[in-house]
Amino acid sequence: MNANEPLAERLRPKVLDDYVSQTHLVGENGVLTQHIKQGLIPSMIFWGPPGTGKTTLANIIATESGRPFYALSAINSGVKDIRDVIEKAKQSGGLFTTKNPILFIDEIHRFSKSQQDSLLQAVEKGWITLIGATTENPSFEVISALLSRCQVYILNAFDKKDLETLLMRAIKNDTYISKKNIKLEETNALLRLSGGDARKLLNIFELIVNSFGSDTITITDDAVLKKIQNNTVRYDKTGEQHYDIISAFIKSIRGSDPNGAVYWLARMIEGGEDVKFIARRLLISASEDIGNANPTALVIANNTFQAVSTIGYPESRIILSQCATYLACSPKSNAAYKAIGNAQQLVKQTGDLSVPLEIRNAPTKLMQELGYGDNYKYAHNYENNFANQEFLPEEIKNTKLYDPANNTRENAHREFLKQRWKDKYDY
Repeated sequence: MNANEPLAERLRPKVLDDYVSQTHLVGENGVLTQHIKQGLIPSMIFWGPPGTGKTTLANIIATESGRPFYALSAINSGVKDIRDVIEKAKQSGGLFTTKNPILFIDEIHRFSKSQQDSLLQAVEKGWITLIGATTENPSFEVISALLSRCQVYILNAFDKKDLETLLMRAIKNDTYISKKNIKLEETNALLRLSGGDARKLLNIFELIVNSFGSDTITITDDAVLKKIQNNTVRYDKTGEQHYDIISAFIKSIRGSDPNGAVYWLARMIEGGEDVKFIARRLLISASEDIGNANPTALVIANNTFQAVSTIGYPESRIILSQCATYLACSPKSNAAYKAIGNAQQLVKQTGDLSVPLEIRNAPTKLMQELGYGDNYKYAHNYENNFANQEFLPEEIKNTKLYDPANNTRENAHREFLKQRWKDKYDY
């Protein structure tokens, strides 16, 4: 083992039993645990923050399933590299055994459409099992054709218990650190600096340990902060600040503070943040935080996304600023956001309830004979284009899921609904 190798790399687990966290995936009844036991490994995308074990998990899956393992990084690989690996994978047995090789692609969201297209046939034919890792939403960053061929598994930031387990493992098991007499009195500063990133935690811990002049070390929050303060990065696009600053940006918009919004926007721009990443968050905020209080907000946010996707930096900073300040100054409502949350929760509780016969589609004669569409009231045939009828399944009829917020536009919605549904819903 190389002493110059980072602690996080030295402690990287080699088998599933040593893997920490993500019990929803690799616990006793985790979906990936079952896949490994059965020897049936689907192509998949791991989506989660940095330092949550995506690369480690891919290696473990390959080892425990007895499959050849190939790895590429989207940062420095092109279509030729992909084709070369696929050819090697085919020759290593992908055509003649159920244990086809695993191709792991780190930061797959950085691949262009043509690079992702080059993977399709190999995945479709089963020449390789693809495991991609991304810190970005794969719905936006992975082409739909490839995404439809993969399972998406979410990896969560490590919680306090997981991170403390890693620290104790380092103190007890690492070849070099275990030789020192380390007393871990406080962990809050280490955990806060890590931001749930296991790799960052271990590397900060090693930096702290090596900064002491003796082999007898007492680690406190104060000691950590004093020794690490000169080693912080102003803005790390793939690390803790990436998530903290976008959170501050969106919360400033939600809190109707354009000053906070443009400040955090400037921090991201100066740090080289992806222009489309910022624009996507504006799109989400326009619907989640403003919604029907000002429907134009979504139109402006969508136009902003289209514009910055075409223009790029530096001019996109102006467009992003216009959108951010507009959203911050808009009236706020999360009624639409809450409505879909309420509806999804109801679906989970009640399951697949039958569609009422009167609002079913009836394209065939048999369906018409079975009563599909009978007694449906075509709204435009009635006064004010409205007919009082039930649109929910019988088991949940009269359930109110959308409750307009108290603002000018949604108060108008409320009055509209009161007039239409006064005998049914309490608006």
